[in-house]
Amino acid sequence: MAIKILTEHINTPGIETFDVYRQKGGYTAVEKAIKSMTPEEVVEEAKKSGVRGRGGAGFPMGMKWGFLAKPEGVPRYLVCNADESEPGTFKDHHLMKCIPHLLIEGMIISSFALGANKSFIYVRGELMYVIRILEKAIEEAKAQGFLGKNILGSGYDLELIVQPGGGAYICGEETALLESLEGKRGNPRNKPPFPAVKGLYQSPTVVNNVESISNMPWIINNGGDAYAAIGVGRSTGTKLISASGHINKPGVYEIELGVSVEEFLNSDEYCGGVRRGHHLKALVAGGSSVPILPAHLIMKTANGEDRLMSYESLSDGGFATGTMLGSGGFIVFDETACIVRNTWNFSRFYHHESCGQCSPCREGTGWMEKVLHRIEHGHGSMHDIDLLVDISKKIEGNTICPLGDAAAWPVASAIRHFRDEFMWHITHPHEASQPGAVYQGEMALV
Repeated sequence: MAIKILTEHINTPGIETFDVYRQKGGYTAVEKAIKSMTPEEVVEEAKKSGVRGRGGAGFPMGMKWGFLAKPEGVPRYLVCNADESEPGTFKDHHLMKCIPHLLIEGMIISSFALGANKSFIYVRGELMYVIRILEKAIEEAKAQGFLGKNILGSGYDLELIVQPGGGAYICGEETALLESLEGKRGNPRNKPPFPAVKGLYQSPTVVNNVESISNMPWIINNGGDAYAAIGVGRSTGTKLISASGHINKPGVYEIELGVSVEEFLNSDEYCGGVRRGHHLKALVAGGSSVPILPAHLIMKTANGEDRLMSYESLSDGGFATGTMLGSGGFIVFDETACIVRNTWNFSRFYHHESCGQCSPCREGTGWMEKVLHRIEHGHGSMHDIDLLVDISKKIEGNTICPLGDAAAWPVASAIRHFRDEFMWHITHPHEASQPGAVYQGEMALV
């Protein structure tokens, strides 16, 4: 049976309340950290664990904490990035809704480790009911002496604030999030300086994802080495996966990193296989911003090895034959899915969500949406396929933040692996533009 670090008690009735969470061992990690550990020792356990940022970047969290500047007399801040808005990704939403005290306990431990006396949870504004759940949980924790002044008589103070966002995808980028927290337009900042030196209110700041922070109670209770023993290689611990699309059992699953893609997709414990009577055509493994892969490349690497649900295995082969784990948005497409239509839909999203600060992204996302629209609706030309590749190259790596890359990669990979389908849309415009029309040519199905 797979180890459950985050979801062991998630289905326990009443787990969203302080009393039930406490009965299941909640806040014992806070007691251990604050009463018997120094902040430096907490940081060291995070480093030992090897836990990587679960918002998509996959950067080692303990190392990120180690970069935090500590000038005298200057406040430090911890900000939790709960602005989850990547299409196909909903695991943080699930965690906050079902077991809010896990995140709050993680915030207290992490804030203590970083020397932050005021911390923020930035939640996208559409999730107002989740915000109310978090605020209620914070009041419960405060009433029990785990937040506020002199926590557990230790002399450590912490104020925890839940801040609604404005519903902008760009505010998932950490510096845009900080701009929004300061009451400004959510435009990404130029780096350097990095937030660890000048972040919120120009003070040293760490920004971490909901899932990343929620791992800290288990790490403190069980030790960083125990966490590092789970998983495979540098992909340590467990990962929440948001599974959706043409599968029998969509939902949020906690896996040990290193499970094979085939097992995750087809086993009854997880997705339960592609929906009955259909076959796998393509798969997006890490949310809409990562390259899409055809069935044969998501099940096996180009070298014929089993593809694993880990940072390293999914990226094996680079973007030529690989993809990324990203935020864990696992979107499955069977043979009824139109890759062109899906790519156009993703491009509509990125064009809409571009902040417009950088010309390559502002103009390029609009061009990609426009060209994909005409291909999908029967007005494309063969030149348009190479035009899309050219536009994606001109966006990638030329913007302040990664939104431009996130918009370019799905388009480039869709053409790389499904060029025949784009060509069919262009050579059979009337047929391709019919509702529900799907390319039936040479497809490697699994």
